[in-house]
Amino acid sequence: MTPLKKIIIIGPAFPYRGGNSLFVSYLYSILKDKFAIKIYNYKLLYPSIFFPGTTQFDRSEKIIKKVPNIRILNSISPFNWLQVANRLKKEKADLIVFDWWHPFFAFCHFTISLFIKKQYHNKIIFITENVISHESNFVDKILTKIGLKNSSSFLVLSDKVAVELKKFVSDRKIYKSQLPIYDCYQNQNTPDLEQLKKELKFNSENKVLLFFGYIRKYKGLDLLFDAVSKLIESDETYRLLVVGEFYDDENYYRNIIKKLNIESYVTIVNRFVPNEEVEKYFLLCDCVVLPYKSATQSGVLNIASGFKKPVIVTNVGGLAEFVDNEKSGIIVKSGSKEEIVNGIKRFYELNENVNFIENIKDKVSENTFNKLPLLFDKIISETNNDS
Repeated sequence: MTPLKKIIIIGPAFPYRGGNSLFVSYLYSILKDKFAIKIYNYKLLYPSIFFPGTTQFDRSEKIIKKVPNIRILNSISPFNWLQVANRLKKEKADLIVFDWWHPFFAFCHFTISLFIKKQYHNKIIFITENVISHESNFVDKILTKIGLKNSSSFLVLSDKVAVELKKFVSDRKIYKSQLPIYDCYQNQNTPDLEQLKKELKFNSENKVLLFFGYIRKYKGLDLLFDAVSKLIESDETYRLLVVGEFYDDENYYRNIIKKLNIESYVTIVNRFVPNEEVEKYFLLCDCVVLPYKSATQSGVLNIASGFKKPVIVTNVGGLAEFVDNEKSGIIVKSGSKEEIVNGIKRFYELNENVNFIENIKDKVSENTFNKLPLLFDKIISETNNDS
């Protein structure tokens, strides 16, 4: 029997929380039947001083996608990087996969990839969830060039990232896939929707909009507040549900709500939501709004797809790539409350006649993440041909 090809993934997994950890876990799950997979996880991801949230760890009662991993990597210890590089050399893997999403990891990834490059010179691939951070500066761009320097090829998850990546690495091969559909949050027992509405003081007449995920200025929540203020001038049944941990100053957003006099129309749940509670917020809403000012792709959009919920997205980054306008959601121009207002109104107009749920099912069926085993087969085959 031919032994399985070996792939080592370097990236976060449980017990870390968040989109990057979830993506790596899905990656393991989709590849494990066809390849021998190991995850080199972090034992130190971010030093606490650099992490804006309450905790980096998943404290949920319901643990989803808990996949085997080796907690070995320290993101700030050069001595550790050399140890990890030496261990990778002994693995004799067919492919080394780095999960890249932030320039903070530039020196860590550069050093490890440099010291394994002689052995794995054409077998090092970086999955670039983002090329540079959403709130990047000149230093971030320099760090990104350093971090990506030793990769022999790349896997991007949107066309937007491919375009950005070519500015840094125009001479190397770029493969393309997508984020998975995150359908892992459904509970065995469906919650009572009417009871959930009562808990959050909604009624059956309310038009409920959901903003989900951690809050940063680039996500445009301030624009959404302005839009809600405009919407309720003609229809007071609108409600906005904001669920996520504030990585920016919460008072900045509270002051906007107060200034617009929309306190009674906005409900805020300021915390990282445990896995077992995610479902109820998506069940409560009519649609999910992503009013982002910048983006590559978004895990929130893929969670919404998992719940078959329509989305209203701005045409920034790669968001619009994953939405069929006026079929699985609404695409609007970014940076304008008027566009967001019109997009929301358009959704409710169409909702009477358009079967968004069936259209989302069709869109989900096109997701290329499920074809990753074939793609990785191709990548490994091409690296062997280049040897």
